[in-house]
Amino acid sequence: MKKTGLKEIALLFLKLGTTAFGGPAAHIAMMREEVVIKRKWLTEQHFLDLIGATNLIPGPNSTEMAIHIGQERGGWKGLIIAGFCFIMPSVLATGCFAFLYKSYGGLPQIQPFIYGVTPAVIAVVLFAIYPLAKKSLQTVELGIIGIVALILSLLGYSGIFILFGSGFTAMGLEAIRLKRNTGLVSVFPLFVSNSLNHSFFGPVNIRLFLSFLKIGAILYGSGYVLFAFLDSELVAHGIITRRQLIDAIAVGQFTPGPVFSSVTFIGYQVNGVSGAIISTIGIFFPSFLFVALLNPLVKKMRGSRLFAAFLNAVNVASIALIVIVCYQMGKDNVANWRPVVIAVASVLVLFRFKKINSVFIIIGGSIAGYLLLLL
Repeated sequence: MKKTGLKEIALLFLKLGTTAFGGPAAHIAMMREEVVIKRKWLTEQHFLDLIGATNLIPGPNSTEMAIHIGQERGGWKGLIIAGFCFIMPSVLATGCFAFLYKSYGGLPQIQPFIYGVTPAVIAVVLFAIYPLAKKSLQTVELGIIGIVALILSLLGYSGIFILFGSGFTAMGLEAIRLKRNTGLVSVFPLFVSNSLNHSFFGPVNIRLFLSFLKIGAILYGSGYVLFAFLDSELVAHGIITRRQLIDAIAVGQFTPGPVFSSVTFIGYQVNGVSGAIISTIGIFFPSFLFVALLNPLVKKMRGSRLFAAFLNAVNVASIALIVIVCYQMGKDNVANWRPVVIAVASVLVLFRFKKINSVFIIIGGSIAGYLLLLL
């Protein structure tokens, strides 16, 4: 595959990092539009495989997808550039809010402008996963696995339990078929082929770095799970107040890019610019490492019948989890008729004008939400 220029990778992920509102599912939807539909850098199947692989490792999913795509198109340099460019707009925006918050003791009133963003984001995500769902549901067996994953997710079971459970179930069924037909020769080609308070390095920053490094290395799930970790790691130990945590959550929600940039806000409150920098490095570093190790294995997994079955089931379960995220977002945010109108209108526009950039849908949702609140 011909590699992509590093400048082109940088410009794309700077653009995505600046315009990607709405959480990981929406970010991944926008990435699909750019790298599968517009640029054809990846096939639909390989993009789907990367989503499944990303869900198997800890860390922020959309950031890890950006890193995966960067490595696919530009090697290790592309990996670093894509991840850095996707993260930086969010980090810089969050840092500005952190400065204003610490200087003036509050956040600007932006609620009227984000009222319509959530229903527009739900529409963008549903539009994006529709073709992915069609691609991933290759057999009746995978359809049943997807339905079970949906039900388990609705019942509150852990996403990582659902993903690995789906994968190992499909893997077991494929192993039975292989044993019946050809024995277990060449089942594992994957493993055969790849067997001071204000000083930068002071105790406060070291504690921040280690806390966020640990969270980035073990955290599965959405940004909301991140905030539960932050509560137990920082609020419970008196490092920040719960009010500061709630405001960090708010900043993470209305700035573009990964919600994990909330830690930049927290780091600034604790120890200024150096705290913000060290916290950001700590939370995102594991993602770069995990993707660098995992990415070369994805194609080899696809080349093995057993691991291809595992990956297919994980892909279906990933789609099921995204559907549940949309359901929960809608349930939590649809309090009256206004968000319903915005969501339905957004879906209609997306299916009528399939090439429209999802950024315009989100901006339109924000404007519509503001105007509808005036009624």
